[in-house]
Amino acid sequence: MKVMHLLPSLSSGGVEQVVVELCQGLCARGVETIVVSEGGPLVAAVEAAGARHVTLPIGRKSLRTFLMVPRVAELVREERPDVLHLHSRVPAWVGWLAARRVERALRPLVVTSFHGFHSVNFYSAIMAKGDRVIAVSECMKRHILENYPATPEERITVVPNSVDTSLNFPEYRPSDDWLRQWRHDYPELEGKFTLCLPGRITRIKGAAHLVPLLTTLRGRGIPAHAVIVGETKRGKEALRRELEDAFAIAGLQDCVTWTGYRSDLRDVLCACDVTLSLTTIPESFGKTVLDALALGRPVAGYEHGGVGELLDVFLPQGKIPVGDTAAMADLLASWYNNAPTPKTPVPPPFRREDMMEGHLRVYNK
Repeated sequence: MKVMHLLPSLSSGGVEQVVVELCQGLCARGVETIVVSEGGPLVAAVEAAGARHVTLPIGRKSLRTFLMVPRVAELVREERPDVLHLHSRVPAWVGWLAARRVERALRPLVVTSFHGFHSVNFYSAIMAKGDRVIAVSECMKRHILENYPATPEERITVVPNSVDTSLNFPEYRPSDDWLRQWRHDYPELEGKFTLCLPGRITRIKGAAHLVPLLTTLRGRGIPAHAVIVGETKRGKEALRRELEDAFAIAGLQDCVTWTGYRSDLRDVLCACDVTLSLTTIPESFGKTVLDALALGRPVAGYEHGGVGELLDVFLPQGKIPVGDTAAMADLLASWYNNAPTPKTPVPPPFRREDMMEGHLRVYNK
C-alpha cells in the first residue's frame, strides 16, 4: 500500500504532529508513505520515520495556490498512491481537484480528516467530500453530520488522536539534568503553584482568562504562577503585547512566564502542577490534554469539544463550565495541596497503536 498525505506545512502544530505520527506508524507497518507540503522543521522527523517529502506550496490561502493542481495531478500519476489523505482545507481543494484530473484507473481513494471545527461554508465543505472521512472525536463526527448532511454517516469513521504510551506514562520523570536547567532558566517558578497553558499564542486559547484566575488565587494566598508554553507566530505579536499589558494592568506581570516554543513539552508538563485548557471555542480533540493525562498529571479544562470528552474518560472532576473562571479558581484552589490523579493506563482508542490500526482499517476498506 502507498499513502500520500497533503497538508500546508510541517511546522509546529497539532495536524503536523499527527502526520508525523502517522508516518512513523505506517512506515513501521510497511506502508510506503509520501508527504506533500511547503516544508518546515518537521520534515526531518518525517524522513527519519522512513517517509518521503515532496516540497510544494499547496497551503497558502491564495487563488495562485490552485495553479498547483496540475503539478499535484502529475505527482499522483507518477507515484500512483492507493490513498490520497487530505488534512487541511486549501491542500484538500488542491488534492481533490488534482485527483479528478487523473484517469479513473490511476485515481486514488481520497480520505479527508476533520482535525478542527472549521467555519461552516462552501470552502470548508471540501473536508466532507472524501470517499472516506475521518473524525478525530465523537463531537467532530456530530459536527460533520449536523453541518454537512450530504455526507452519509457510513462514510465517517471516528479515529481519535493518540498518545505514545511508551513515552507518556505516569511513572515518567524529567532527568536531573533537565530539571537543573529548568530551574536555572526559570528561577521565578521555585515554590510556586505552576499552571501550564500549552499552545500557540492565539485568542481562542484563552490566555486572557489567566488574569481573573491568577488574581483570585493569589488573593487567597495561593502562589499561583502561569507558564505559557507556545510560540508567537508572525501576525500574533499584537495579541502577545495585548496579553502582556493585561497582566501588567492587573499587577500580574511577575506571575507569568512565557517560554515560547518548547520541543520538550513532555518534561514541561511534568514539571508543572496543573495543565489548563481554557479554549473559548471547542477543540476537536485536545492532544496536549491527552499527553498530560497520560503522564498522570491533573488537567482542568472547559467542558466542551474533545477536551470535555477526554476529561469524561480520564478526570471528570477536572471539567468546568465554559468561561467560568470563578469555578475554575475554586477548583484549582482545592487542588493546591491535594490534586487528583487521572485514570491510567490509557485505554483504547487513545493509544498510538489504536490510531494506526484505525487509519489502516479506513484505508483497507
